[in-house]
Amino acid sequence: MSALNTRSPMKAPSIVSSGLAAIGFELRAYFRVPDVVFFTFLFPILMLGIFGAAFQSMGDVGTLPDGSGGISLAAYYLPGLVAAGILLSGVQNLAIDITRERYEGSLRRLGATPMSPVSYFIGKIGVVVVTALLQSALLLVFAAVVFRVELPTDLSTWLRFAWLFALGIATMTLLGIALSALPRSTRSASAVVIPIVLVLQFVSGVYLQFTMLPEWLQNVASVFPLKWLAQGMRSVFLPAHLEAAEAGGTWNLGLVALMLLAWLVVGLGASLLTFRWQRRS
Repeated sequence: MSALNTRSPMKAPSIVSSGLAAIGFELRAYFRVPDVVFFTFLFPILMLGIFGAAFQSMGDVGTLPDGSGGISLAAYYLPGLVAAGILLSGVQNLAIDITRERYEGSLRRLGATPMSPVSYFIGKIGVVVVTALLQSALLLVFAAVVFRVELPTDLSTWLRFAWLFALGIATMTLLGIALSALPRSTRSASAVVIPIVLVLQFVSGVYLQFTMLPEWLQNVASVFPLKWLAQGMRSVFLPAHLEAAEAGGTWNLGLVALMLLAWLVVGLGASLLTFRWQRRS
C-alpha cells in the first residue's frame, strides 16, 4: 500500500473556528473602507452631533408643569439614533456588502474552498454584532460626554436595552441578507438600499417625533420594524413621563417584541427563499 493511501486524511477546520476567523477578516475589511465606516458606523454619531448642536438653544423638551423632567434634544434624539445604528449595521451594511460579493464572484468562489457557507454567515453576523456594539457604545459615550446626557443607572433598564438590542440585531441582520437579493448589480446596490433605509428613518421616529406624522403615514411606518425598535429604545433612554407622548400613550413593549419577532421570521424566510451564491442571469 502506498504512503499516500496510509496517510490519515487532513482534518478540515471546524465550522466555528472558520467562522471566528471570518469575523476577523470581515472586521479588517470593514474598517479599511472609509465610506462604509462613515455611512454605517459614524453616521448616527455625526447626526447626534448635528442635531444636538443645532437645537441646543431651543431648550428642553418634555418639561413638566412644575419645571422638572425636561431633557435636551440631544437626549431626545439618542434612542432613535441607537435604533438607526442597528438598522445601518444590519440592513444597509449587509445588503450592500453581500450584493457586491455576489456580483464580483466572491460567493461563487467560496464554493470551491473548504470553508462552510455556515462559517461565511457567522463572519457576516459577527461583524454586524461587533460593529453595532462598538457603534452604540461610542454613541452613548459621545452623548454623555459632549451633551451631558444622563444615561440609565438601574440594572432592569439595561437588561431591557440588552434584549431590545439582541432582538433588533437578529431581525435587521436577517432582513439585510434578504434585501441583498433585490439589487441587480453592484452599482445599483447603494441606489436601491440607501433610499429604503433613509425613508424608514424619517417615518419611524428617528429624526421626527412619530406622533407629528400624519395618521396614514404613522400606519404605514407601523408596519416596519424600525418604528418598533426606536419605540423600545425610547423606553430605555427617555423619562417615564414621556411615555404619554407615544402613539397610544404607552411604550407597549409586548407589541414591540412581537413585531420584531414577526419581522425576524419574515427575514429568515425571505433569506432562505431568495439567497443565492451566484448572481442572477
